[in-house]
Amino acid sequence: MSPPGRPKGESQSAQREGNSVNERVSLPARDPVLRVMPVPADANIHGDVFGGWIMSQVDIAGGVLASRRANGRVATVAVTSFLFKHPVFVGDLCSFYARVLKTGTTSITVEVEVYAERNRLEADVVKVTEATLVYVATGDDRRPRPLPKLPSN
Repeated sequence: MSPPGRPKGESQSAQREGNSVNERVSLPARDPVLRVMPVPADANIHGDVFGGWIMSQVDIAGGVLASRRANGRVATVAVTSFLFKHPVFVGDLCSFYARVLKTGTTSITVEVEVYAERNRLEADVVKVTEATLVYVATGDDRRPRPLPKLPSN
């Protein structure tokens, strides 16, 4: 039986999105910043996870990395790109990988990629979302503050 939101008779690794077919990929060879499994409350009646839920998790993952780089509080100031490549379903194990693309005086631009593990016994992995967000380091007064210098080696 196909999970909700998936056409009957179509395997998860061959789920059709328009004319394209999900290609199996491997998880990146680094640790994810965040791993979350959506539950029924995160989805519509068809079992498709709400885009807003995914966006929220992406912002959390990006914020974790930005906060580490800023050594403190950050605020999201822009989402410069957000692409939903494939749907996410209840029960998918979502892994959020983030990396700093660039820094300014107060800003940190972060790329977040999201992979969903389906049929975990078969290790079916699909890249479902990618986004770029900009954060600004802020002080206790919630005003922008300069990023701390990185230690030199």
